[in-house]
Amino acid sequence: MSSEGAVERGTRTPRAASALRALASGPDAADRLRRTLEQALVFAGAAFAAVYTPGQDADLLCLTESAGVPGSLYGVRDVYRASGASPVAAAHRARRPVWPGPAEPGGRAAARRARPGGRALAALPLPGGGGGCLLAVTEHPDGFDAEDRACLELIAEAVAGTAPVRAADGGDLPPGAFSLAMDTGRVRVGDDVLALFGLGPDAFDGRVETLLGLTVPEDLPALMSVVEADRMSPGDRELEFRVLRPGGPPRWLKLRGRLLPGGEGRPARLAGTVADASALRSDVTDVARVQRLAAALATAGTVRDVGRAVVAALRRPLRADRIALAGLENDRLVVTVLDPPEPEAWPEVWRSRWRTEWPDAPLRDMPALAAVLRGGRPRIWPPGSTAPGPALAEVGPGGLAALPLPAGDRTAGVCLIGWDAPHQVSADERALLTAFAGLAGQALTRAHAFDAEHELVGMLQRQLLPRRLPRLPGAVAVARYLPSTAGLELGGDWYDVIPLPDHHVALVIGDVQGHSAAAATLMGQMRTALRAYAVEGHPPDVVVSRANRLLADLGGDLFATCAYVDLGLEEGSAWCVRAGHLPPVLRRPDGHTEIAEAEGGPPLGVAAQAEFPMSPLRLTPGTLLALTTDGLVESPGADIDQGMARFAHALAGADPARLGPVADALLGRARRSDDVALLLVRYDGMALRPLRESWTVWRLPEAVRHARRFTGRTLRSWGVPADGADAVLLVVSELVTNALVHTDGSVRLDLTLVGGTLRIAVADASPRTPVKPTSIGWEATGGRGILLVEALSAAWGTLPVSGGKQVWCEIGVAGPGT
Repeated sequence: MSSEGAVERGTRTPRAASALRALASGPDAADRLRRTLEQALVFAGAAFAAVYTPGQDADLLCLTESAGVPGSLYGVRDVYRASGASPVAAAHRARRPVWPGPAEPGGRAAARRARPGGRALAALPLPGGGGGCLLAVTEHPDGFDAEDRACLELIAEAVAGTAPVRAADGGDLPPGAFSLAMDTGRVRVGDDVLALFGLGPDAFDGRVETLLGLTVPEDLPALMSVVEADRMSPGDRELEFRVLRPGGPPRWLKLRGRLLPGGEGRPARLAGTVADASALRSDVTDVARVQRLAAALATAGTVRDVGRAVVAALRRPLRADRIALAGLENDRLVVTVLDPPEPEAWPEVWRSRWRTEWPDAPLRDMPALAAVLRGGRPRIWPPGSTAPGPALAEVGPGGLAALPLPAGDRTAGVCLIGWDAPHQVSADERALLTAFAGLAGQALTRAHAFDAEHELVGMLQRQLLPRRLPRLPGAVAVARYLPSTAGLELGGDWYDVIPLPDHHVALVIGDVQGHSAAAATLMGQMRTALRAYAVEGHPPDVVVSRANRLLADLGGDLFATCAYVDLGLEEGSAWCVRAGHLPPVLRRPDGHTEIAEAEGGPPLGVAAQAEFPMSPLRLTPGTLLALTTDGLVESPGADIDQGMARFAHALAGADPARLGPVADALLGRARRSDDVALLLVRYDGMALRPLRESWTVWRLPEAVRHARRFTGRTLRSWGVPADGADAVLLVVSELVTNALVHTDGSVRLDLTLVGGTLRIAVADASPRTPVKPTSIGWEATGGRGILLVEALSAAWGTLPVSGGKQVWCEIGVAGPGT
């Protein structure tokens, strides 16, 4: 980062000397060394400054303290060989400064993860006989100028007089210090540190696990990342965490540590300090904030999650009035998070382009911002500077910062931070913003990929589930599917509502083992198979048995669970079949809930010859039937029966008149580590009960005439006028004749009248569907039957029924209820 915004050139050296004297004369604070190094950021234009001192191995120069952005961004190492060719080693051996420029080999870090672009290093030996050196890095194109170098020499002298906080093996520990042996986990701490943890000297056994066990569980992962040597990386040496206290709220502590490599026969040690966080100076360069943001971004799955994490991390320490995060797509900025979210808080140019929730504006309207993104470097407009254009000036009238968010070799987006009152961005704040920008850019790229893949997964999942549920006579059904947020793999939960003849409906819910493309494929196969077997007219146990044999014959490694309910909407009677699945839950009209005692069989695909018994259910009008998968009721450490009891209790307090909100409320209790399917059906009973009659057509010479006479008697008994019966009798004649002429076996005629619609259905034993002829000559003696049925009916079709078929049609007639 450049030195723009630092004190004016020509006055920096005396002001740096004054600041260093003030630090030296102040109280002996644990962070004095870091605060001394921070002066290199303020007065010398450095982006990173560090102190290296000899380790236990005389040939090692170990990183003792650092300030600024993480050194890993420049390829800076924790340890250098004193006999090596690095600038640190050269300055230590020669006892003179080394000033490699940006174009020299020594001025560029060789690490693979070093940031691209120009930068220069400076290595200055620490005065005195202790050895070691000061290392500084700048991103200024011309490197360190003469006044920068003079300031660095002053800082090196001040660092030499500031003893780093390090605990030698067997020696006395400074106040607030600790020393952790990385091979054994034994830790030496002073009584003052034990008091912060609420322990007495006699109660501490010297194990680091004892101290870790007193921390708040949510803070333990971040703390473990510091105390485990194999997970430490440059910059991950400082964080704030909480410890539990019996008589009050958790206490915030701050840990600052450095991994000290061991020499021959000596283990590596983590040495540092622990202090009460409330007693420390709170400023924006606190590495703990960067760690918290990194932890939040690590779990941020979507673009909005990334934006919220950035806003939460920046708003308070910067005391900003506005923060906007936008992704870059071609030449447009797609805003993902605005804080505050109200349109009135943002410029008029933005409000004019408000599309839905947030604006979406082309970069050509903001040339100053476009220049920042092309350059890839942060830009800060201090108060009173030249306005960056109308689209940006109102974002920060008292100061504006524009941070490009880098992602590899491209820019993923931009973060805008604005202040209303005049605000000068300090070097500490610049360091914080630079570190945040790098973390946010990488997270934004991951989130865009996550969102795109999640949308694709969601689209595939929606294609495998019913797009809409059918309207049912005498019942209302709603369904919900909630995908898991634990990953992007397709789930295997499904549901279905299948209308059947004679006002029956099949309610299906199931769960395929696992979360993968194979599970989703099998889910689609099972849903299709169950629907096909149900529509064929098989009873529930046969439907499930055939689906079980199909899955077993597929020969895969996956199995599926399923609950199948055949509900008769006229009487409210139902039959339930379970294949390793959860039983239905019934909510009676009085609010009483019960878990149905439905006997179950094994999961589908486990045993090809398994039996699946049917259990009867009885639904009275107003009863709510609920089917769900285990993702809604299962939780770690609890029995699934307890989850079912909680589900039944929640259903008891629901309002069955509003099924949609009930389903949403139930899903609000779900864990997101597994996908969830939920099917709710409220049985209301049919207001208009159908009239039914059936006739077995015997294969006699007068069979058609007998069928017509039966139909006529039935229509008269139902009150259908004679003038509406002629078309019905003609259709019955044609359908019965076709069944007798073209099929063998039994033939049955069914008549159903409901709401002024007469349904005529003729069932036979042949699976062959009648074919409507495309053309008939005048001399043809047959083939006109289906054409007559089509002409006289409002609708007609065929259904497979138990190895045969049923040809049906519907005709509007005047009768009861019309």
